[in-house]
Amino acid sequence: MKNIILTGDRPTGQLHIGHFIGSLKNRVLLQNKGDYDKMYIMIADAQALTDNFDNVDKVKDNILQVMLDYLAVGLDPEKVVFFIQSEIPELTEFTFFYMNLVTFARLQRNPTVKAEISQKKFNKNIPMGFLCYPISQTADITAFNANIVPVGVDQLPMIEQAREICRTFNNIYKTDLLIEPQAVIPENKVAQRLPGLDGAEKMSKSLGNCIFLADEPEVVKQKIFSMYTDPNHIKISDPGQTRGNVVFAYLDAFSEKEHFERYLPEYKNLEELKAHYKKGGLGDVKIKTFLNNILQEILKPIREKRKTLEKNPARVFEILFKGSDEAKKDAEQNILKLKQAMGIDYRNNLKNKN
Repeated sequence: MKNIILTGDRPTGQLHIGHFIGSLKNRVLLQNKGDYDKMYIMIADAQALTDNFDNVDKVKDNILQVMLDYLAVGLDPEKVVFFIQSEIPELTEFTFFYMNLVTFARLQRNPTVKAEISQKKFNKNIPMGFLCYPISQTADITAFNANIVPVGVDQLPMIEQAREICRTFNNIYKTDLLIEPQAVIPENKVAQRLPGLDGAEKMSKSLGNCIFLADEPEVVKQKIFSMYTDPNHIKISDPGQTRGNVVFAYLDAFSEKEHFERYLPEYKNLEELKAHYKKGGLGDVKIKTFLNNILQEILKPIREKRKTLEKNPARVFEILFKGSDEAKKDAEQNILKLKQAMGIDYRNNLKNKN
């Protein structure tokens, strides 16, 4: 079986360090490892419109911003097929056929969908397009025969539902056409769900509690020094809590041994730093300064490459349109196979009879 990777993001804003540690870094590793036959990365503008249907410009304008972030972190158009979701009309066909395989109640029970409905305060005014998001995601995956899907941990229920749809289709139509996808998540548990700067459960563009990959150094520093720590750690001498402390959550996600050697040589590793903080005698300024040094080191090359790419947006869209053309050809072939499996490939059926 071929290893085909598909992943992507909704273009509702620039990408942030939660995206980087939770997914983008993993994508670059997979890309450079080369243990795959094809890798697709989708800018999911159609899915973004399900809850931004009255603000098309927000979605349209951010296609470029997301693509700039992709290229800036090291994703390579020579190794990856980038495409815009709405450029592939076959995805709508896949979605339409799969809608018959899922009940309304099952969509409502999807934990990711439930969480998003609550966060967006839809109440009973849920757009059907938004509720069908898991079906659309299944269409994206199966349209390209993807069996490997790098995602954040919050997307695991979506992948499980995609697997259900694949099984249902194969059972009904007596075929093995659809491959049940496997999710790939970061091994680092903190990286799987990076908290917001304010200590909220999740870093989010909509909640305004994130550090963007494109943020300037002073903005990054300002955001780090505004981070939620231990409210009872008032004096440096006070014992401090590392659990629920955003700075330590970020250090768990981003710090490496070499960072201690460069920026904090008096500590061998993060465990020593945590132990000192818990005992007392270590101030928040010192740990925030350490985190700032780490994130500035990570973000500097990304930021610089992004600024270079910004000078030629036409080239960025050229990459996207070329990839979209390639992805469309692949999806065209696979929608025909789907129809054949369903027995509704009428033109070929008539040819065969004649």
